Amino acid sequence: MDYLTYILLGLLQGVFEWLPISSKGIVSLYVNYSGIQGVNPLDLALFLHLGTLLATLIYFWKDIWDLILLKDKKFVKFFIIVSIISGTLGFVIYKLTKDFAVGSSLLLVVGLGLLLTSFFQSKKIKLKLSGTMSAVVVGLLQSLSAIPGVSRSGSTIFGLSLSENDPEKILRYSYLISIPVVLGADVYLQRENLVQFSPEVIVAVISSFIFGILTLKILLTFSKKINFALFTLIFGILCILGAFLDYIL
Repeated sequence: MDYLTYILLGLLQGVFEWLPISSKGIVSLYVNYSGIQGVNPLDLALFLHLGTLLATLIYFWKDIWDLILLKDKKFVKFFIIVSIISGTLGFVIYKLTKDFAVGSSLLLVVGLGLLLTSFFQSKKIKLKLSGTMSAVVVGLLQSLSAIPGVSRSGSTIFGLSLSENDPEKILRYSYLISIPVVLGADVYLQRENLVQFSPEVIVAVISSFIFGILTLKILLTFSKKINFALFTLIFGILCILGAFLDYIL
C-alpha cells in the first residue's frame, strides 16, 4: 500500500478532529474508498486519534498540569463528571453501533445544535446551568460521538456554548475533555488487538499528530479573532447537508 494513502489518512484526522465535522466519519469514508483492507474503518479511525491525542497533550501541557495539581477545582469537577459519563456511556454506544451507519440522523441533530450555538453566540445568550448540570449535558453529548458520523467537537461545542460565550474557552475545554475518552478508546483497541501497529499505520498516526498540532494552533490562535457565530453557522449547515446527502445516497 502506498504510504501517501496513510499520510493523507493522518492529514484528514489531524485537520477534522478539531472541527465540528466528524473526523471518524470522514476517515472511515476514506478508508472504504482507498482500498485499505483487513480492518474495521471505525476502529482505524479511532486508532488515529492517538496522533491527535498526542497533539492535545503537548499543546495543552500547562492546562493538564494545572488539572493534575487541582488548581481550578471547578474545572476539575467538570472534567471528572464529563469523563465518567462519556467514557462509560460512549463505550456502550460504540459496542452497539460500530458496525452500523446510524449517524446521519444524529448528524442532523448536531447540525441543528450548531445552528442554535450560532444563535446563542450572536445574541450572547447563556443558560443558567449549574456546573454539575453543564458537565452532565456535555458528558452525554460527548458520548454520542461514539456513533459513526457524529462529531465529538460539534457535540461538545454545542454543549459548552449553552453556558459559555468565550470561543477560545469553548474550544479549549472541548479539546481537553477529549483526552480521557480518546485514551480509553486507544487502550481498548490495543487490548483487543483490533488495529495492528504496522509501518503504514504508524505513518498515519505520525501524520495525524503533525497536522493535528498545526491545525490546533491555527484554530486557537484565531479563535478570538473569528466570528464564532459565523463559524458555527457554517459548520452547522455543513452537518445538515451531510445528513441529507447520507439519506439520499
